[in-house]
Amino acid sequence: MNPIEKGHKQVNGIKMYYEIYGSGKPLVLIHGGGGSILFDYKEVISRLETQFQLIGIDLQNHGMSEHRDIPETFEQDAHDVAALLKEINIEKASFWGFSNGGNTVMQIAHLYPKLIEKLVVASAFYKKNGMMDGFFESMMDATLDSMPEPLKINFLNLNPDFSALENMFDKDSKRMQTFEDWSEDILASIKSPTLFISGDKDVMKPEHIVEMWRLVEGSQLMILPATHGSYMMADFGGNIDDKLIDFTVSEVEKFLNQ
Repeated sequence: MNPIEKGHKQVNGIKMYYEIYGSGKPLVLIHGGGGSILFDYKEVISRLETQFQLIGIDLQNHGMSEHRDIPETFEQDAHDVAALLKEINIEKASFWGFSNGGNTVMQIAHLYPKLIEKLVVASAFYKKNGMMDGFFESMMDATLDSMPEPLKINFLNLNPDFSALENMFDKDSKRMQTFEDWSEDILASIKSPTLFISGDKDVMKPEHIVEMWRLVEGSQLMILPATHGSYMMADFGGNIDDKLIDFTVSEVEKFLNQ
């Protein structure tokens, strides 16, 4: 599993890092809060690199991309991804966003509809009450100590600057602490074929994913017996459920090739 291209592009005032694997129809992979390209998508890339041109992007403050001294927003991430794709001459692609990356790809669909072929929204949300009870309350008290150890180790392996880790944690936490519910119009505006995925023991309630699925006309829904992301990546204990990931990836592949 080696990227055929990797590097940085100057995007909206920062250097953003990306990697490209395989060839075929472009599929853009957008990681979640605290994650990075391979932390979130290693299992997916290993299964799909012979089927698609996979473009992984490290978002602002994450992985090997630079940070900014402005608050993180999903809209800013959407602008950054769109600008980076322009730099590498991708005019239209499918997108797979996980967790906060799922929120980002919904904003891309809302703000840049012409960019989107198909959309896979995995473990995302659009209203605070869609998250499990206590989630936002716990975010108010979040400290770097409460960040899962594998995420810290991954970040410092990619960017051995502890102040950059603190910055990323601070920006990610503040984005959650200040999150305002989205209007239903944002989801209703999505016209590209969309597949929503979630785990039945995820951090967002299954009912919330159903609500999102109902708002996006003609979309598809898959709720799996899984925790947050364990249907597509290792859990925080490093455990990998290969059969479950095989199933998820084959369903996504089927959806993208329909």
